[in-house]
Amino acid sequence: MSGPLEMNPPVFRILVCCAVLSLGACSWFGGESPERDSKRTSETYYQLGIRYMDLNKLEEARENLERAIDEDSDNAKAHNALAFLYEKLRQYDEAEDEYETALNINPDDFGTQNNLGRFRCEHEQVGKGLALLVKAADNPLNDRQWLALTNAGRCEMAQGHMAEAEAFFRKALDLNNSYAPALAAMQKISYQKNDLWPAKAFLARYLSVAQHTPETLFIGYYTERALGNRASAEEYRTLLLEKFPNSSEAKKIRSAQK
Repeated sequence: MSGPLEMNPPVFRILVCCAVLSLGACSWFGGESPERDSKRTSETYYQLGIRYMDLNKLEEARENLERAIDEDSDNAKAHNALAFLYEKLRQYDEAEDEYETALNINPDDFGTQNNLGRFRCEHEQVGKGLALLVKAADNPLNDRQWLALTNAGRCEMAQGHMAEAEAFFRKALDLNNSYAPALAAMQKISYQKNDLWPAKAFLARYLSVAQHTPETLFIGYYTERALGNRASAEEYRTLLLEKFPNSSEAKKIRSAQK
């Protein structure tokens, strides 16, 4: 997808009208059925909704995704996207309803399995969530198995099941060795196991594909301190306090030094 494109409301309306009119013209001159025409219009609204979500224009995104569903109530992609939007808006009951609707329409959709599985893990439905994530991760037709595996690892980590979490993260990295969330998770697990050199190595791999977070800096600081590398530790501490001064990790470091 191309970079951000600002569209004011009048331009947006013109684009929608053109898209819908062009689809209508195809129907008139090509003899397509009203059902086929409605599905194509739904797809247009779905694509606009995704575009607006990428631009963080959430109200416009919701309006278009709802229109997509009005045009075709069986558009599972639109239900899945609307559920994700509801999560961003912290409307969790609505999010769960939309995820479940999407999965009922297309039970074999890997994206919905992953999203609903992750959602359930984050909302105290761990058993159901893990079952969906494992189902998505185990299917060889899924070309993004590493994503479901990482979410399963996060689910286990949140429950304190570190060995199970590590197994999932390592499987994810076997499939995609540069997936940043899995690398950051392995940095944390390695440090907690006092495997300091692996923690350092996972951080280096992480930094080759992503930027520091407060947590990677925090763990990096204590890893270098434990290894006796005072200069490197001080560098991480300074970066943490400068880049993320209001983070909980920065507050912990300040408190520890008082």
